[in-house]
Amino acid sequence: MTDLATYAPPARLERPSSLSFLGYAAGITIIVWCFAGAGFSIDKMITSPPRFADFLSRAFPPNLESQTLTRLGWKMVETLQIALAGAVLGVVLSIPVALLAARGLIAGRWVNQVVRNLLGFIRAVPDIAWALVFVVAVGLGPFAGMLAIMVDTIGFCGRFFADDMEAADKGPAESLTATGARKIDVVACATIPAATPAFISTSLFALEKSVRSSTILGLVGAGGIGIELKVGFDLFDYPTAMTVILMIAVVVITIEQLSGWARNKIIGEQR
Repeated sequence: MTDLATYAPPARLERPSSLSFLGYAAGITIIVWCFAGAGFSIDKMITSPPRFADFLSRAFPPNLESQTLTRLGWKMVETLQIALAGAVLGVVLSIPVALLAARGLIAGRWVNQVVRNLLGFIRAVPDIAWALVFVVAVGLGPFAGMLAIMVDTIGFCGRFFADDMEAADKGPAESLTATGARKIDVVACATIPAATPAFISTSLFALEKSVRSSTILGLVGAGGIGIELKVGFDLFDYPTAMTVILMIAVVVITIEQLSGWARNKIIGEQR
């Protein structure tokens, strides 16, 4: 005889405890409060499509005049220069910072904690805010943007490089330690080589992030194509603004594809 329990519907969700129910209610209340603070409006969502369609009708076709494309092309080149220079400097400077942040390598725990807190502070400040700081410090132009990308990359790579070194294979490091090698020698000859593939992968992610960030730094006068986007919207020159948006999309997607290909190649060689 067939057991009816086999075909029984699944048990209902477990009834939450009073404390869990209060937690869920508090979470829902906070979410609703955030929507209210963000100005969420059904009316605006309903009325926005016609205005968005009007923008698209005025932005298409994009401005493809040769003079405009030449000017925007050079600005995009400047954007890539800012991104690459800032990312390279940031990655190089992240290595010594990460050595101080990584636990159990060359520094004590209090140094690790201080450096990690500093890296957390750097990551907490948006890159466009760093750009504003450096515009004040060194003036308008791409140099301020490069410094902003550099600092942002240090915050990003410094933490991940430290984690990569902590997670690296301990075997070679322990072998060198057993022979009486100094900590710095162990790190240079065992820990860093073991973590190098992870370093490269993280650096490629940092480059992607830098390219995306550098496209908007021009909004605050830190060089690059962002200023062209701002001017286009300020002057209601929507075809030129759309050209800038499309150029940014093409460049960012291309960089992401190349970065993904390089990461896959590195992972494949590792295997």
